[in-house]
Amino acid sequence: MFLKIYPENPNPREIQKAVSCLQNGGIIIYPTDTIYGIGCDIFKQKAIERITDLLGDKKKKDAMTFICYDLSNISDYTKPIGNNIFKVMKRVLPGPYTFILEANNNVPKLLQSNKKTVGIRVPDNNIIREIVNQLGHPILSTSVKDDDQLVEYTTDPELIYERFGDQVDIVIDGGYGDNVPSTIVDCTGDELEIIREGKGDIEQLY
Repeated sequence: MFLKIYPENPNPREIQKAVSCLQNGGIIIYPTDTIYGIGCDIFKQKAIERITDLLGDKKKKDAMTFICYDLSNISDYTKPIGNNIFKVMKRVLPGPYTFILEANNNVPKLLQSNKKTVGIRVPDNNIIREIVNQLGHPILSTSVKDDDQLVEYTTDPELIYERFGDQVDIVIDGGYGDNVPSTIVDCTGDELEIIREGKGDIEQLY
């Protein structure tokens, strides 16, 4: 299904179509504040396996992140966060950053892996945040890429649909995407470490 949703004022009925798809174990492609993402419900194991198969061996579960509505429930999936890190996250989110945090015991169970860390993302995009909000918990997500390269069609939802439409359940057209990924920040050490400099301004972190 190709689903047009306007980011300024997402139609609740269209949002519900995406939510129902996720609840039924479906996979969606959706806009963020950076690259379009591929995601599924974190509690749907077969959907997680479908995404892993779709993206091939290069993209293991370890490379996926949790898309959250806000920071209110991240303690369900992470070990306690220092006050300084939480303040940074609160200051820059929603925004184009992925924060790597220590995972608690819930995450390996969800992913059936030995994962010790989890990426937390709160994109500045009304469509996906409203989907997650209505779903009631995060979705597991990774970026739309081809052979680990960002290519031109990843910004155009119609071209994304041509490429992935028969492999996913819904492609959401929320307008043109970006081709610059999020800035990845590792928060598991004593100090913040920039793993990848992307769209998020590093100066905002300090």
